[in-house]
Amino acid sequence: MEGVDCSMALADAAAGSPRDLSLVPERLQRREQERQIEVERRKQKRQDQEVEEEKSGFFAAAFARERAAVEELLRGEASAERLEEAANRLQGLRKLLNDSVLFLAAYDLRQGQAALAQLQAVLTERRQELQPKKRFAFKARKKDAAGTAQVDAAPVTSAAPSPPVTKEEEGAPGASWACGFSNLESQDLEKRAEELHQRDVLLSDLTNCTVKLCGNPNTLRLAKARGCKVLCGPVTTSVFLEDCRDCVLAVACQQLRVHTTKDTRVFLQVTSRAIVEDCSGIQFAPYTWSYPGIDKDFQDSGLDRSKNNWDQVDDFNWLARNVASPNWSILPEEERDIQWD
Repeated sequence: MEGVDCSMALADAAAGSPRDLSLVPERLQRREQERQIEVERRKQKRQDQEVEEEKSGFFAAAFARERAAVEELLRGEASAERLEEAANRLQGLRKLLNDSVLFLAAYDLRQGQAALAQLQAVLTERRQELQPKKRFAFKARKKDAAGTAQVDAAPVTSAAPSPPVTKEEEGAPGASWACGFSNLESQDLEKRAEELHQRDVLLSDLTNCTVKLCGNPNTLRLAKARGCKVLCGPVTTSVFLEDCRDCVLAVACQQLRVHTTKDTRVFLQVTSRAIVEDCSGIQFAPYTWSYPGIDKDFQDSGLDRSKNNWDQVDDFNWLARNVASPNWSILPEEERDIQWD
């Protein structure tokens, strides 16, 4: 009612002489201006919401249509041609999801990523079915029983440079592979494309290590790293950093989230906005690492190489819009010349 009274007072003043407007208290004028601004803001918000809903509706319809087409190709009789078409359409689905990250709700994004992971797992399984099976053959048994006993009794060391790869559920739809390195110090570690393709990579408890991941993982998680250099090819979905110190990371991905990390340089290509939380001393620069086969890995990932928001960062601990966050910064150009090898 107060807003209505304010509008009526201004209207009555405007209907009279110009001098009458000065009789309206300045406080009422200011309140009327604020009311008009709020009305415009709500109008703009409704329009923006309608646009977002329209975009989300288009995405949902297009994603569902292409997903059904891929599922149909994977359900039919397996052939190299059908699986190749399924792989191409699956790549198109990834690109559609990547291009829609900025307006999709977090739940819809997670659902889309889960659907892609499930389709990729089924595609991998069908491809394996087409591969010729190895012929069974008996192997000669060793006659040296003592030697056999000695081998069987040999202890297994826990300091193996490459931990065993584990599979969540053999043959189950949506099952994913996990691989990585953990609990190592001062080592050069590497995984190639065939080990990484659409797998979830975990690197944890590493100190003064150099890690090269030359391939296309599905996700990458780096936790509790100290003084490490991690170089990674294009990641189809998300990269997470947690509790890292004095590290260098080069990665291309759809989404980057950095948590409780200090004094770390990130050479980044990302299609959405990076997020930092409870961090300090984080520096960002464009992604410049390369290796033989990276073009194919980018193609398989579905990432758009022409889109890079490496300097668009949201700090969840810094809400002031007009003041730069003190927790992250742009790495000066003269400090970007890194010897990757």
